[in-house]
Amino acid sequence: MTNKKPDHREAVNQADALLEKCMCAEGFLASPTDSDNYRRIWARDGIIIGLAALMTGTDDMIAALGHTLETLAEHQGPHGEIPSNVDVRSGRVSYGGMTGRVDADLWFVIGCGEYWQATKDDAFIEHMLPSIEKVVFLLGAWEFNNRGLLYVPATGDWADEYVHTGYILYDQLLYLQTLRTIHHIRRHVTGCDDHDLHTRISLLKHRIRANYWFGSDEKIPDDVYHEILFEKGRKAANHCTRQYWLPFFSPHGYGYRFDGFANVLASLLDVSPPSRRQTVDAYIEQHVVPDQIKLLPAFYPVIKPLDKDWEDLQITFSYSFKNHPYEFHNGGLWPMITGFYVADLARRGETDKAGAYLAGIHCANAMCMDGQPWGFPEYVNGSNFSAGGNRHQGWSASAAVMGHAALKGKKVFRINEDDTFVQ
Repeated sequence: MTNKKPDHREAVNQADALLEKCMCAEGFLASPTDSDNYRRIWARDGIIIGLAALMTGTDDMIAALGHTLETLAEHQGPHGEIPSNVDVRSGRVSYGGMTGRVDADLWFVIGCGEYWQATKDDAFIEHMLPSIEKVVFLLGAWEFNNRGLLYVPATGDWADEYVHTGYILYDQLLYLQTLRTIHHIRRHVTGCDDHDLHTRISLLKHRIRANYWFGSDEKIPDDVYHEILFEKGRKAANHCTRQYWLPFFSPHGYGYRFDGFANVLASLLDVSPPSRRQTVDAYIEQHVVPDQIKLLPAFYPVIKPLDKDWEDLQITFSYSFKNHPYEFHNGGLWPMITGFYVADLARRGETDKAGAYLAGIHCANAMCMDGQPWGFPEYVNGSNFSAGGNRHQGWSASAAVMGHAALKGKKVFRINEDDTFVQ
């Protein structure tokens, strides 16, 4: 890891320059580097980059998000599924690997709503509405038992080589924001509220709060998905009771590792009450983030060869095994996740702490890769703090742009839970 702290202005300029290189006629590429599958329009990457682009107010970057969404809609599957990625050179469309990518659909609807609110382009949202409604119908089917939570298969979201499965918190949070978004869109198009949808939104928020946080009281909360599963999970969770949001549960029980992205989104999307935000912040500072660089890991603690999850982790990969200890999802430190954390801290008035994490993003982005500075690595090794993964990653650059804009008062999400639009 470089010991030199990058200049903030240079870091933001370098990030802006990389985002410009990610732009093409069809939208945002995950990376302009022609390696693996990254030089494609990815739903998840492109929309996260696009959220940062909206915060800049730069016309060409905002337009690139619109092109990203149009490209994804043009290649929508027959049941409503949004592509995981589109190779614009070959025309190849992927909806996922061994399973589909549930969060591609969620980010798509969120991205459409945020682009519409930023541009006030009513013609765009009316054009996209049929694609959006197909997605929302498909998501309802993916509840499977019509009980309000999405069931996500193994490898079915951004942690596509990790060991999470079932009712994953990260996806439920994005589902909540997706339903909020479609509620706003329908109200605009029809001129009236969808009261049934509003009730679903309220219930989903309550279910998330009830099922993914273990308190110490004896009473089982209302809206628990399965009382016996919840009680068994709570008894086995002494080390994380009242510490952080749980990552998932499934018919086999609860997962207990700290999910960085989910815990950040729980606060950023106003699911977490203030007391829980403070608790999670304290846990992050005391246990999760290393002293050497202020970056959040994807998951914590690391799965090691003697751990019971190691065997499953070892066989969960697409082409080659990436999740060695402290790498990739297995304890790798992610500028992208940290960018959302900076945005949340900034909107809560924690500007000093937000600035410290933004400095961590800049340090990561400035790391050399292939002998060149400003490598913008996908992640940083959580043990030796070297650059890891693919270079010139667009969403690592977007983390710097997002954090910088957030500290100037910009919001990531214009559509919020109060049925008001944040300008």
